[in-house]
Amino acid sequence: MPTTRYTHAVVNRLPRSLTDRQPTLDYDRAKRQHENYVQALRNIGLDVIEMPADEDTPWCAFVDDTAFVCNGTAIITKPAEPERAKEVEAIRAVLKKEIGLPIVEVSDKSAKLHGSDILFTGREFFIGITKWTNESGACAVASAFPEYPCTPIKVTENKHLKTIVSMAGPDLMCVGSSDSTKNVLKRLEREATYSYQILTLPEDEAANVMYINGTLLHRSAKEIPLSFNVLMEKITDFTLQFSRIFSDL
Repeated sequence: MPTTRYTHAVVNRLPRSLTDRQPTLDYDRAKRQHENYVQALRNIGLDVIEMPADEDTPWCAFVDDTAFVCNGTAIITKPAEPERAKEVEAIRAVLKKEIGLPIVEVSDKSAKLHGSDILFTGREFFIGITKWTNESGACAVASAFPEYPCTPIKVTENKHLKTIVSMAGPDLMCVGSSDSTKNVLKRLEREATYSYQILTLPEDEAANVMYINGTLLHRSAKEIPLSFNVLMEKITDFTLQFSRIFSDL
């Protein structure tokens, strides 16, 4: 995988209104976790831009839904939910005015596109076709970054593509072990332009990881005990940042 060096991260503080959408959420615990996540990003060496919590936009902490950056260009996504338009405006302003990135807009009115359905391997794009992202959205990504192959991947579960598969290192895909996950992986491998190593974890929820500048961010041993052991065995050359940060939460 071509080396990508990240310099910035954009995050949004957690609004208390998120509990209106997720009544079982322990807000205080989630807030601590998010603060620790932000500190982890700073520890890696990123310049972190924190947007304030907006109680009018309960989902605003999920900033990756609203934009995707590749090779210094940002595509602004088109969430299907009209109430998220304010989030899109906020991320557009930060990326354009504070970081100075060129912006690509999705012009097709029929398009739906969530950043959580955009998987970039460093060599090509896979776009999850879900209830949040459609074929027109996938075409918008292909148009924004024509230098890379871009392949739509049907996801039948009620999940985003990057919840199911993510990049755990150069040319290394991380997935869970369920039958539904295996089906998505089969589709992905069948359509892929390049070959990848596969790291399979026992728990599906463990597969949503972030590989940033040589550091792997993942869930704690308490949350994913079986997968944590696999990670410790298989990925000995990465800094397992989250295993320290979330061990006491």
